[in-house]
Amino acid sequence: MPLPQTASRCKVDNLPMTFSTDAATAALNALIDDYTGQTLGQSKAIKNLRMDGATLVLDLVLSYPAASTHDLWRERIKAALANDAAGLEVHTTIKTDIATHSVQGGTQRIEGVKNIIAVASGKGGVGKSTTAVNMALALSAEGARVGVLDADIYGPSVPTMMGLKGKPEVVDGKFMKPMVNHGLQVISMGFLVRPDDAVIWRGPMATQALDQLLRQTKWDDLDYLIIDMPPGTGDIQLSLSQRVPLTGAVVVTTPQDIALIDARKGVRMFEKVSVPILGLVENMAVYCCPNCGHMEHIFGEDGGQVMAADMGLNYLGALPLNRGIREQADSGTPTVALDPNSEISHLYRGVALRVAAQVALKSRDYSGKFPSIKVSSAT
Repeated sequence: MPLPQTASRCKVDNLPMTFSTDAATAALNALIDDYTGQTLGQSKAIKNLRMDGATLVLDLVLSYPAASTHDLWRERIKAALANDAAGLEVHTTIKTDIATHSVQGGTQRIEGVKNIIAVASGKGGVGKSTTAVNMALALSAEGARVGVLDADIYGPSVPTMMGLKGKPEVVDGKFMKPMVNHGLQVISMGFLVRPDDAVIWRGPMATQALDQLLRQTKWDDLDYLIIDMPPGTGDIQLSLSQRVPLTGAVVVTTPQDIALIDARKGVRMFEKVSVPILGLVENMAVYCCPNCGHMEHIFGEDGGQVMAADMGLNYLGALPLNRGIREQADSGTPTVALDPNSEISHLYRGVALRVAAQVALKSRDYSGKFPSIKVSSAT
C-alpha cells in the first residue's frame, strides 16, 4: 500500500521519520489565540503549510493587527511542532487581514473606512478622549491604518492632544483631507473654529455638522476610525449612534459609583440602537505614588470590573491615574506616541489588541464583494 504524500516513514532529506504535514497542521490548529479565545483552526489562520526542502514553511494570517505578538507566535508555533517536526527548520510568515465587519441596519458605509469604533462614556471627566487617542495610537503601532474623528463639537480636545493646528486642505471643493500626526488621520471641529470661540448650536445643527465631518472627509484607506464621542447620552449621542455605521462601541468609566451609574446608561443606549458593545475600559483605576510607590484606589476599587461581569461585557483592561498621561496629552504627544515601550503604553496596547480582537469576531460585511445587478426589461 503506498504511503500518503504528506507522510514519510523513513528519514529522507532530513525529514523526521514520522513527519506528517497533516499532523503538523492539526497541532497548530489546536493553538488558542489569547485575544479572540478561538483556536487557529476555528479562525482558519494557518495557510499554505508545506515543505520547502528541509524547511517547514507556513503562513499565519491574523484577523486583527498584533505586531507586538509576532515573535511570541513564532515561538508558540515552534513549540507546538516540537514533536511533529522535530529537527526541522520552521519558517513562519505572519500576515494581517483586517476585514470590513457588519454594522447596524439603516446606515450608510463611509468610503475609505473599513470599521468604525465609538469610544463613549456616560459622563465627562473619566478620560474618554485620552483613552480614545492612545487606543488609536496603539492600534497604529500594532500595524493598522487608523483615523480619529473628534465628535465633541462643543469642547474639541483632540487637536491639542494630537499636536495639530491649522485648517484641513480642501479637495475638489467638496472633501477635506484629514490632518495627520503621529501616524493618525484626524478631523475635528477644532480645526474649523478658533480655539477661543464657543460653538453655540442646538442638537440638530451639531448632529448635521458631525455628519458632514464624517462623510465629507477624504479618509485614506482606514482599517479603523475611532470616534471620540461627546460625553453623556443625550440627543447628539443618540443621533450619532443611529446614523453612523458603527462596528461597535467601547465604554470608558472610572471605578467611582457615580461614573458607573452613567456608564450603564451609555451601554443601554448602544443596546437600544443595536450597536455591539466591544467592551469596557476602567480608567483611573489606581494611583501609584511616584515617590514611595504606595498604591491608592482613589475612585474605588474594581468597580468597572464588577460592572463588566454584571452586565456580561468584555473587560478590556484597567488604566492608571497618572500625571504623565495628562501632561503628555496636553503637550500634543500622547503616551503611546512619546514612550511606546513604557509600562503604560503596554497597557494601552493591551486594550487596543482586545478591542481589535473583538471586532475581528464580529460577522463580516460581504456587501462590497458582490457586483450590483441591474435588471432591465427585455426588448
